[in-house]
Amino acid sequence: IYYATGETRERIDKLPQTELIAEKGYEILYFTEDVDEFAIKMLRTYKEKEFKSVASGDLGIEEEEKAASETEEKENKALFDYMKEVLGDKVKDVRASKRLKTHPVCLASEGEVSIEMEKVLSAMPNNENIKADKILEVNVQHDVFHSLKTAYTEDKEKAELYTNLLYNQALLIEGLSVSDPVAFTNDICQLMV
Repeated sequence: IYYATGETRERIDKLPQTELIAEKGYEILYFTEDVDEFAIKMLRTYKEKEFKSVASGDLGIEEEEKAASETEEKENKALFDYMKEVLGDKVKDVRASKRLKTHPVCLASEGEVSIEMEKVLSAMPNNENIKADKILEVNVQHDVFHSLKTAYTEDKEKAELYTNLLYNQALLIEGLSVSDPVAFTNDICQLMV
């Protein structure tokens, strides 16, 4: 049973992580309350069907996309390793997405703490600074990826700029704040000139 979390139904409708699931005809439970994801983690299953977040690292339905994704992963390993190096400890990994169709990038999470849980826990007083293990997923079929790949081979500074912009874009899509808004706006201005 797939579920998505967000502040409103409208925001959840626009999440890139829902594209593959919706395309395959699955319904998605929408959770808009802070407590929802914590409660569903306690329930774990309903009538022997496991609850799975659309933002989890493995959706369990990507079999058709798996072979193509593994090939793309191997072909672009050096670029993904470079992106991971640029982003440092902000992400656990960078990889080709099996779920994205029209969006260039999204964040997925691995482990017990989801991105939505991170948001809720960080808003609490005396938070323990608990972070989700974020995976930056890149749509290798998107035009933005082709520009990134060209920049990686021809201009490493531009590839670094694109990597930071894509990561910050993924944060904004998730409703997370950009750690350095001034650097983000400077990156956008640099791209425009």
